[in-house]
Amino acid sequence: MRPTFEELLAGWITRQRWFAGKGRAITDLAVEAATPLPLRGPAESRHSDVAASSRTTDAANTLPVTVRHLVITVRQGAHTDRYQLLLGFRPELPQRLRHVSIGATAEGVAYDAVHDAEVTGLLLSSIAEGAEIGPLRFRHMPGVEIDTSPRSLVLGAEQSNTSLVYGDAYICKLFRKLVPGVNPELEIVSALARRGSPHIAKPYGWIETEVDGENTTLAFTQEFLPTACDGWALALTSVRDLYGSLAGTTAGDAGGDFAAESHRLGVATAHLHKEMASAFPTGSIEAPDVKRMVEGFRRRLDSAIAEVPDLAGHAREAHEAFDRLADIGHPIPVQRVHGDYHLGQVMRTPSEWVVLDFEGEPGQPLSERRALDSPLRDVAGMLRSFEYAARHLLFDHPSPAELAPRAAEWAERNRAAFLAGYSAGGGGIRGDDAVLLRALELSKAAYEVVYEARNRPTWLAIPLAAFSGPGA
Repeated sequence: MRPTFEELLAGWITRQRWFAGKGRAITDLAVEAATPLPLRGPAESRHSDVAASSRTTDAANTLPVTVRHLVITVRQGAHTDRYQLLLGFRPELPQRLRHVSIGATAEGVAYDAVHDAEVTGLLLSSIAEGAEIGPLRFRHMPGVEIDTSPRSLVLGAEQSNTSLVYGDAYICKLFRKLVPGVNPELEIVSALARRGSPHIAKPYGWIETEVDGENTTLAFTQEFLPTACDGWALALTSVRDLYGSLAGTTAGDAGGDFAAESHRLGVATAHLHKEMASAFPTGSIEAPDVKRMVEGFRRRLDSAIAEVPDLAGHAREAHEAFDRLADIGHPIPVQRVHGDYHLGQVMRTPSEWVVLDFEGEPGQPLSERRALDSPLRDVAGMLRSFEYAARHLLFDHPSPAELAPRAAEWAERNRAAFLAGYSAGGGGIRGDDAVLLRALELSKAAYEVVYEARNRPTWLAIPLAAFSGPGA
C-alpha cells in the first residue's frame, strides 16, 4: 500500500540536517499551507508576468514540473514546530535530483526543489520584481538592482537553514524552521545597511508571509562574498602552520601568525557594536536583574553537571566567578547584539572583516534572540572560538601532549590581540567588565560541555579547560 504524502514527508524530514526534532518520534505531520508557484518556461522573458502558467517544461529533461511552497507543522508529543519546503513534482527525477527525492506520489515523484536550479530562479526574480504570490510576499531593498540571470547552487555546510548561491553575486538563506515574527538577521542587517556599515554584506531582499497573525521572514538575500575567507578557516591555517613549525617556534614567529587579524577583528567587533547601539534602543540591567542573570548561569551549570558529571570538579571555579558578578552593585549596559558570535560567523574580505548570521542561536525563542544583552556576550563567544580553533586539531594529532603548550600559547595570543583590538575600537573592557566577561565565558563553556558530551565526546576537554584556563 502506497504511504500517504504526510507519511512520506515524515520519513524524509527526519533525515534532513536542518530538522530540529531529531531523536523524537513524529506523532503528527500536517500541511498548513500549500502555495503553487508559477514557473516560467526558458523562452519567456525574465520580466514576464509572474502569474503565468503554473507548469513549465524543464529544458534539459522535457518533463513537466509542478512546484509548491509548503508550510508544514510537525508534532512530536507536546512539542510542535513549523517548517517550510519548496516542494517539486516530476514524473521521474533526473540523475542530478535523485539525492533529494522524497518519494512517489499520485502527482509524481516529490523532491526538495531548492536543489533544482530550473525552479529557484523564480525566487530571485520575484524578489527583484516585488511580486506577491498568494500569501507569499517578495520584497527588495529600496534602490537596489538585482540581476536575475544567475543560476543557483545549494551550499552544503549549513545545519539549520538552506542557502542558495546565485552565481557569484547573491546568497539567499531560507529559514527552514519558521518562527512567527521578523527574523533578527533581516532586522539588524537592514538597519546597519541604512547606516552604511562596512561590516555587513549588502542586503538585497527577502520573502515574507503571515504566520499566526505575525509578519514572518521566510528567506533573506544578501551580497555573496566569493573572494572572502571565513575566520575559522584562516585561524586553522595559522594553527596548522604553528603545529608544523620547528620545535621552539612561538606563535608570533610562525609563518601564519593570526594575531594581527585577531586585532583587526576586535576593532571591527567594537565598531559593529557601536553601530548596533546607534540603530536600536539601548538600556541597562540593574543590580537585581544582574543577580537574576547569575541565577540563570547557575541553573545552566547545575543542569550541565547533572548530564556531564565530569564538570562537577570544576563547579567551584564557576561559582566563584558567578559570585563576583552577583556582587556588582551598578547597572550593566545592554543593547542588541549578534548573539551567536564565533570565527565561523565572520568573513575576511580584501579590505575588511564582515559579520554574517545575525539571527542568533536558532534554537532560542525569537523574543530572546531580539532581547537586549551585554555586547560582552559576543566577545565571550569569540574568545571561546579561539580556544576551539587552537585545541581541536590536537585530537587527531599523533603527539598531542607535545603540541598542547603551543595550542595554549596560540589561543592566549589571539585572545589578547582580539581584546586589544576591541578596546582600540572603543569597546574597552575595564574593571567589572572583566568580571562579567569571565562569567559569560564560563556560562558558554557549560553549554559547550553538554553539546560535546552529546555530539563529540572526544572534544569534551576543550570546554572543560575553560574552567581553569584564561581568567581563572
